[in-house]
Amino acid sequence: MASVPRSRPGTRPWRRRAAVLLAAAALALTPLPVRAADSDSPASAARGGSGLRTGPGLEQQVLFKAAEEQGYACFRIPAVVTSKDGTLLAFAEGRVDNCGDAGDIDLVLKRSTDGGRTWGPLQVINEGGGDTHGNPAPIVDLRTGRIVLASTYNTGRDDSQSCDVPCDRTPHLQYSDDDGATWSAPEDLSPSLLPPSWNSWYATGPVHGIQLRHGRHKGRLLFTVNTESHDGTRITHNHAALAYSDDGGRRWKIGAVDTFPIAADGTFRQKPSEMTLVERSDGSVYVSGREQDGTDLGHRDYAISRDGGESFTAPFRTLPDLPVPQVQGSILPLRDAGRDGPGRLLFSTPADPDRRRTMMIRSSWDEGRGWDGVEDGAVVTTDWSGYSDMTAISHDTVGLLYEGGAVDARDEIRFARFTEDWLGPRHAPAPTTEDHAPGARPATVLGGASGAEGRFGRGLAFDGTDDAVRLPYRDALPLGTRDFTVSLWFRYSATSGQHPFLWMGGIGTKQPQVWLRGEPAGNRIRALMTTVNGFSTFTSASVSTATAYNDGQWHHLALTRSGGRLSLSVDGGASASAPDAPGTVSRTAPFAVHLGQTVDSRSLMTGALDEFRLYDRALSDTELRRIREFNAPLDGPGSGALVRLPLDRVRSAHR
Repeated sequence: MASVPRSRPGTRPWRRRAAVLLAAAALALTPLPVRAADSDSPASAARGGSGLRTGPGLEQQVLFKAAEEQGYACFRIPAVVTSKDGTLLAFAEGRVDNCGDAGDIDLVLKRSTDGGRTWGPLQVINEGGGDTHGNPAPIVDLRTGRIVLASTYNTGRDDSQSCDVPCDRTPHLQYSDDDGATWSAPEDLSPSLLPPSWNSWYATGPVHGIQLRHGRHKGRLLFTVNTESHDGTRITHNHAALAYSDDGGRRWKIGAVDTFPIAADGTFRQKPSEMTLVERSDGSVYVSGREQDGTDLGHRDYAISRDGGESFTAPFRTLPDLPVPQVQGSILPLRDAGRDGPGRLLFSTPADPDRRRTMMIRSSWDEGRGWDGVEDGAVVTTDWSGYSDMTAISHDTVGLLYEGGAVDARDEIRFARFTEDWLGPRHAPAPTTEDHAPGARPATVLGGASGAEGRFGRGLAFDGTDDAVRLPYRDALPLGTRDFTVSLWFRYSATSGQHPFLWMGGIGTKQPQVWLRGEPAGNRIRALMTTVNGFSTFTSASVSTATAYNDGQWHHLALTRSGGRLSLSVDGGASASAPDAPGTVSRTAPFAVHLGQTVDSRSLMTGALDEFRLYDRALSDTELRRIREFNAPLDGPGSGALVRLPLDRVRSAHR
């Protein structure tokens, strides 16, 4: 059935969800013509935009932008798939009145028949009519060619505020048998996918689902669901779940569910949400979720299913050393593991752990067990960026649909085509330097940081461009609420900028962290500690010296948390001290220990460091003097030594 272009008004009458559901029931499974909004031509050419990176192997264009589509104030929540016949379908929420999550929202679509180079006009495939119809989760059935689209409804509001709690959200499904040209009427999936206890928040995707390719469940369709339970007074549980169908999307069942309780004070260990999933070469399903405000470290978590999505092998676990902000992301297999070498999974998400910016593609060469660091990721844009989805265009070309903007991540939705050549090959392992603390592994040396004359033997010089040292995560490193001591030698002569000697934990005003840096323009060395208590009470404590010590000479620095105070001393002199911030320095945020750079890589040190140590207790003045004067090891049993990096040797790594 051909699409019928129409002019879409800027405002529409308010219609209650009950009326929408009655109309949908009357038209169930009747093919509906898609309505094209405001286009005088059958296809729109690729539109460039300022700030869009392009080059060999990377092409970008703006696909959804409110200023270019009459009747919409904002576009958000992208999802993209490639049909059996090669048509690309780019879905989004068309938000009518504002950018709020719970307003008058339509599901809209653009299609491309030439691999994403040009696109047809905007099509309204599910009109909200005053309510919210969103969270697109499309799935392609490669056996029949049918494209199934799951989505979520809730009563709309016109004040740009969020949905009331508990929120009356319900799952729906529609499908297309002609590559997205026309769509069936939406069907309410509540009878099969909304048990009574899931009575608050409910969200499909939002990201593409998958069809299994291996094993006894070959052909099964899967998408992800995140829900909450409410007891009449508060939210009591979060549920991360999979939905599956073995008959091409006609009937659906709830599969794997992982449930986390929420305490009366609002704290909880984990809250996996907005999950993306991929089938690995052994047939297992890897599920990666946005981790939202849980007490475990990290903003991403994952779980595995080995029975086609019917159950998880274990509860979700966080990935503390994968730095991302709290945001939805997408995973896509680029190449399967096999005789020709390792497989390659791609992960799209902003890379800045504090804010939604710097859209990046990172790779996993072991099917999700580990991911490339930000230094090895491919940067799509350094603009603000948010939600994203990916689809395979060919064996070596990928399409990325993502939120981005020079001012705000919600400015527009962009489409990028990139090749594996643009991503680059697998990077050789970075050099390392030994960590002599008990049970520690070598630290990674980044950017080519080079040896230099140290205070004791050799040290390590940092060029202020890309040099740093990063410690591999291990469970002993997060300090929590414990006392601690940092000891290091530094030497620098910079007269401007900020020079991070140590950065441990997250970044920003609402992420637990501990850091030390030289601030020569302010004529000081400064230390800061941010903690969290309860659900969202963040407190910071800061101490600083009266001079920057940027004389090009070696100086010893000690930072101690002890007895409710934070103290900083240089060369054994009198300490600068202040009340510490009660709470934990190791919760919620991504966690990494860096020397010479901030965790977001936006500030780097120019100078040198030597003999870095971290203890999970307050060292005495005598112990600090022994370290300062004799470089005493002080790392035996019971010493509390977590890190001891002499920084006197850099070893080339071999795969």
